[in-house]
Amino acid sequence: MVESTPVVWLDGKESASQPFLRLAPVDNVAVALRTLKEGEQLSVPATQAGQAPQELTVATRIMKGHKIALTDVARGERVQKYAQLIGIAAEDIRAGDHVHTHNLSFTSADASHERDTSLQPAEVQCTDTFMGYPRADGRVGTRNFIAVISSVNCSATAANRIADAFGHGRLDKYPNVDGVVGFTHGTGCGMDSAGEGFQNLQRVLAGYAQHPNVGGVLLVGLGCETSQIAGTIESHKLAKGPLLRIMNIQTTGGHVKTVARGVEIVESMLDEVNAIERQSCPVSKLTLALQCGGSDAWSGITANPALGHAADLLARQGGTAVLAETPEIYGAEHLLTQRAASDEVAQELLRRIAWWQDYVDRNNGSLDNNPSPGNKLGGLTTILEKSLGAVAKGGTTMLNGVYRYGQRVDTHGFVFMDSPGYDPASVTGQIASGCNLVAFTTGRGSTFGSKPSPCLKIATNTDMYQQLSDDMDINAGTIVSDGDSVADVGERIYRRLLEVASGAQTLSESHGLGDHEFVPWQIGATM
Repeated sequence: MVESTPVVWLDGKESASQPFLRLAPVDNVAVALRTLKEGEQLSVPATQAGQAPQELTVATRIMKGHKIALTDVARGERVQKYAQLIGIAAEDIRAGDHVHTHNLSFTSADASHERDTSLQPAEVQCTDTFMGYPRADGRVGTRNFIAVISSVNCSATAANRIADAFGHGRLDKYPNVDGVVGFTHGTGCGMDSAGEGFQNLQRVLAGYAQHPNVGGVLLVGLGCETSQIAGTIESHKLAKGPLLRIMNIQTTGGHVKTVARGVEIVESMLDEVNAIERQSCPVSKLTLALQCGGSDAWSGITANPALGHAADLLARQGGTAVLAETPEIYGAEHLLTQRAASDEVAQELLRRIAWWQDYVDRNNGSLDNNPSPGNKLGGLTTILEKSLGAVAKGGTTMLNGVYRYGQRVDTHGFVFMDSPGYDPASVTGQIASGCNLVAFTTGRGSTFGSKPSPCLKIATNTDMYQQLSDDMDINAGTIVSDGDSVADVGERIYRRLLEVASGAQTLSESHGLGDHEFVPWQIGATM
């Protein structure tokens, strides 16, 4: 079975002082650990006993994080990183050349999707705890918000103004209420009520209304929209009551009256929501969204494998880790199907990949449109290379389930949820599925935050961590800059997640981020 996380070689030595990093002995490219100068002489250590070191001349300046060819590669031949295919040579490549978008082409992955039937479930030992908010349905919150949710864009302003009324110290008397948040969006009408986009939206609205980090809910509609609140209540079996209320602008008497009445309704919830207190809860009640954005060449080497180790620790405590972003596992899905708990789980993942191939075809796109320009500046070239780094966030345990966008996750351990690679839309789906924590790795930098689930941001490299120190919670770049192990940084991430689950603020929370990152995934025509 192919390893799902890279074996890190630092120029053949466990030393961060080397000029480049070779991730596996069979790789014919390596990652520059510093900017390499044209004409510089490098020594490539032997990968097998009895071989002599190879002398290498840098052909042109190669930026830190970008790839250098370790061997000659003829046009049309495979280029390998992580012991995996990342593309084919678009022209003859000489040892010492810079390997990037000018000479590396995307090609369809050719790996087998055969499941490893010898893989065993992770041994679960429920010993760790955190301080959370127990809910009536058995789930546990890491935060305690009141949510004001619009069914349609037409009620978005009213929902936001209701939520905004509870700023400026108005909640000081309610220490157990983390805030009143408006979750508003740009859709909800002019859509096919039987289509995939409508189903996505309904799962998201219901998922946020039932979320364990939400203690009270007010759903606000216009009244005539396709996304009828009554339909959401009925189809997702939401139970109306003192802490789940609904209203429509048309029947309430207009915008001003709706805002005033909405404020009254939220005020009526405050005492009861505030009465809920944190209690000691098992880590098995945590569901972690695994996310990356603004990735770079270090993502698959430092932060993503370290987060994968944290996900393994969580799974072994009976918790759940949810990988997403289907276009960003494309070409590396074989590393997940090999770990599938059953043939059906493997086949469902492949069905989601096939759906995406059809989706981009009918929209005249390409899955290799990802990586983004920023990813490429950071050293990534093809979607295959990016995906191989992205799947490392999923750790090494069995893949126990595959879920549709925003679908309630009801399986413990490591699972996958279908979503776009666009971070706000992907995280929105993960939260709707029940994730009460978010871990977000980034190499280029991000100021992303998410409500109602706190977002822990993890830097892939030390330079960016220092540049964006107000936004990065953890520096995984020390794996390269300081020689820390993936396991040590993964343990650090896991322990910090337990602190955040117990109420410690992430940096994005301290900045008040997360009010505008509610972005349900829109599919289909707007009519």
